[in-house]
Amino acid sequence: MGCTTKNGPLEVVDLNAHLHTPYSFSAFCSLAQALDMTAAEGVKVAGINDFYSTDGYAEWDEGCRARKLYPLHNIEFISLNAEDQAAGVRVNDPNNPGRTYLSGKGLTSPLKLADPYLSQLKRVRDESNAHVGRMCVKLNEILNEAGLAITLDFKRIATTLTHGSIRERHLAKALRLAVENYSQNDPKRAAETFQKIFGGKALTADPANAAAIENEIRGNLLKAGGAAFVPEDPAAFLPMEQVRQIILKAGGIPTYPFLADDADGGFTDFEGDLEKAAATLKERGFYAVEFITTRNSIDVLEKYAGYLHDQGFAVTFGTEHNTPAMEPVKLTVRGGAPLTEKLRCINYAGACLTAAHQELVRQGLPGYLDENGKANIEKRKDLIEYGDQIIKAAIR
Repeated sequence: MGCTTKNGPLEVVDLNAHLHTPYSFSAFCSLAQALDMTAAEGVKVAGINDFYSTDGYAEWDEGCRARKLYPLHNIEFISLNAEDQAAGVRVNDPNNPGRTYLSGKGLTSPLKLADPYLSQLKRVRDESNAHVGRMCVKLNEILNEAGLAITLDFKRIATTLTHGSIRERHLAKALRLAVENYSQNDPKRAAETFQKIFGGKALTADPANAAAIENEIRGNLLKAGGAAFVPEDPAAFLPMEQVRQIILKAGGIPTYPFLADDADGGFTDFEGDLEKAAATLKERGFYAVEFITTRNSIDVLEKYAGYLHDQGFAVTFGTEHNTPAMEPVKLTVRGGAPLTEKLRCINYAGACLTAAHQELVRQGLPGYLDENGKANIEKRKDLIEYGDQIIKAAIR
């Protein structure tokens, strides 16, 4: 199952390999809050996983050492696969064919990335920020047309609500805060203000539920069909292979995040056939996958994660925390049930592989992947055992 090596079974510890922080957008107010919650819940391995950013690595490392946690250094991208887009194949974005979220696991810390890869990373991050800036302009037009003395200052949002990577969720938060200030924290007046902003549509969220209000702002204004929606420029998305190369050159493991089953039991076109998806991922140079476990039923998670682990993939799990709503750091499946021992074991084996890779590459040695990005699957048990030793040394 992955928790047994030639020297016997491993002691599995709880971990969360995918946590967003304020360096992109997060439910956490700070990295310290994220790590305090991680430690308090008995989670021993924590993976920072921000969009287009590694800026939090140093603070993450220091915070993990102080709390006897082991840090994983990860990053997330939104890429585009032209072949899937042309064929109308939904990959792991259920609404946009070809658009594909990708993670990099176990990058070097501090980041070591030379040009042209560093420039490519900077360009896509700058374009992502510029796209949000264009939505901010449209939001201000809506506020002006509604006759409201509210103006969102994009530069101020960037400096007060972000650490450099600006997401549309920051706009939603900024608008919520601006309306609260404008209405002098009067819930009735705030609801009336939102109704004007929403073009006559009433606010349905509880006025005391900040996360729900921000989600409603996004749904009414910032998503496709909303009055402030701006279609993304193709420049905002690097080709999938280019993203894979950036991750490899940064010392990391290119990783495919599975959506798996939704609340209605549905799958995307790419993921519905598990065996075909696994084969295609290997053909495209991906030997690691991850799941955000709160999205999935326990049966599907065991089937998908188990099959992929058996096929040689490094499999890890996380929670994201990429919305305003706070939830536990310790992993659960959809509905709140804890992970089974099988899933805990698969997750830990994947984290051990990532830790081993991260440490070996830091030393200038080959890790889980060779120089071409192909996985050293025959050495997987040895790498898991080495990663276990690294993790246990850090947490004890």
